[in-house]
Amino acid sequence: MGSGGWSRRRFVGALAGGAAVAALPACDGAPAPATTPAPEPEASTSASREARRPSGPRPLYLGTYTSAEGGGKGIGLATYDAATGRITGSGTITGVGDPSYLALHPDRRTLYAVNERDDGAVTAVRLADRKVLGSRGTGGAAPCHLSVHPGGRWLLSANYGSGSVAVHPIDASGALGERTDLVRHTGPPPGPGQDGPHAHQFVTSPDGGHVLAVDLGTDTVYTYRLDDKAGTLTEVAQARTRPGAGPRHLTFHPGGRYAYLANEVDNTVAVCSYDPASGRVEVGEAQSTGTGPGTNYPAQILVTENGRYAFLSNRGHNSLTRYAVEADGARLRLLGTVPVGGDFPRQIAFSPEGTLLFAANQKSSTVTVFHVDDTNGELRRAGEAFPSPVAVCALPL
Repeated sequence: MGSGGWSRRRFVGALAGGAAVAALPACDGAPAPATTPAPEPEASTSASREARRPSGPRPLYLGTYTSAEGGGKGIGLATYDAATGRITGSGTITGVGDPSYLALHPDRRTLYAVNERDDGAVTAVRLADRKVLGSRGTGGAAPCHLSVHPGGRWLLSANYGSGSVAVHPIDASGALGERTDLVRHTGPPPGPGQDGPHAHQFVTSPDGGHVLAVDLGTDTVYTYRLDDKAGTLTEVAQARTRPGAGPRHLTFHPGGRYAYLANEVDNTVAVCSYDPASGRVEVGEAQSTGTGPGTNYPAQILVTENGRYAFLSNRGHNSLTRYAVEADGARLRLLGTVPVGGDFPRQIAFSPEGTLLFAANQKSSTVTVFHVDDTNGELRRAGEAFPSPVAVCALPL
């Protein structure tokens, strides 16, 4: 398959003329970000979260397009202050091409990146010494998302360009083995205006019983069972969105019975129900993003750890939508939007304690940070934006 199928995704966010770009220093001689222990069990109140928030600098990893004009040189390295949200650059892990999405192993020792190119691959990096442990082909074009199965033995990746999902084994060192499965989404037919399947996300359900793939091209969420011994996939269900929705990203409510779907093409979100026994997903009615008419390209949706609020990044509107989560996760109520302070917020992520929200702004080549108040869903800017070349992913640890 040629690159035409995924060029829309990549160049929907092409750099605007005159976008500010600042290179991070090379990693040679830069101190490694401190390794932090796994988070303590979740607390239910903001006060207890504040009490256990670390005081020292925390690692932040930044994804980019290395082949884009003004892009990065690899995976950006930085630290952030967990109290103020201030980011300080510290280097670059070179030798990783187009690392547009990043994920961490559960043992926190290995970082994984997609290599979003026609000949797609995934790469493992050991964090203790920043050694690149090698790359493995995904069997498809333009992988744009990856996640680690909770058991830590399998890496899941989504090939946007070819509409397929892949599984790779992870050995004891964190390195990747040869691919154990590759499934292309051959049905249902592509949605309106689409030229084929475009897998955009591949994640594990909260109960661990199923893995779900969100496909923008076929307007479908696919549910699979993963054989934990063989690393193979068996499809068990499909859930259709309304035609032309273009589903991009799904995130689960902490209760595990509901999830929220960001639809890129028709500028909506939807509440989905999930049945852990069967793996079936049912997609609810489309809801507003609060951004008004015009092109918006909603990208990623997050839910606070107490399950009370959700936030959506809007690339066309350059904002974050705030929702109240009601009825134990079954309903979203639109609260309004907040300017993101950058251009084209591609990906958003919470700090481990959930007190900060990071937005990677692709066109302005910046990362903006917000303080999160999970008692009322308010977002408050945490200082000035941090310059990061073609910032498409921010992963705070």
